[in-house]
Amino acid sequence: MNKSKDDDVCNEIVYQKIFFKHSEELFKFYSYKYMNTHGIEDIIQDAYIKLWDNCAKVEIDKARAYLYKVVNNAILNEKKHLKVVHNYENQHTSSEDNITPSHVLEEKEFSVRLQSALDDLSEPQRVAFLMNRIDGKKHQEIADELGISKKAVEKRIYGALNNLRKTIKEL
Repeated sequence: MNKSKDDDVCNEIVYQKIFFKHSEELFKFYSYKYMNTHGIEDIIQDAYIKLWDNCAKVEIDKARAYLYKVVNNAILNEKKHLKVVHNYENQHTSSEDNITPSHVLEEKEFSVRLQSALDDLSEPQRVAFLMNRIDGKKHQEIADELGISKKAVEKRIYGALNNLRKTIKEL
């Protein structure tokens, strides 16, 4: 069956008629259905873009149903995405809710003791240790930057760890 120009959704005039005939109706229907107008215009606009991209496949008498299906699927996908985001946020906040004030105080005290222990290290030990543990550099990288041997770096880090273990018993 051959499509006439008046039945072809790819015809710009026919496409414009479909747009003007159904856009407001789509907007109202989905605004009422989901009680939310946020983003509906974008979703409807995307549906019309998909209709244009697939105009050769969509018959004129099925264009309305096609638009409703595309908009409905997009809204359902958006709701599914929001549900995943909401679940993630709930998991993230619930783990933070389990932190007690005493735990926060202990953490602060430990941080103060650690900083004090780091300050007590010799400068060469502290520099090598922090470059390794904080910056994540390998022993050879530290040696190259400081202009010393890899063995010297290992000795400094080992000495720093021993001093920190003596000062902070939890280590």
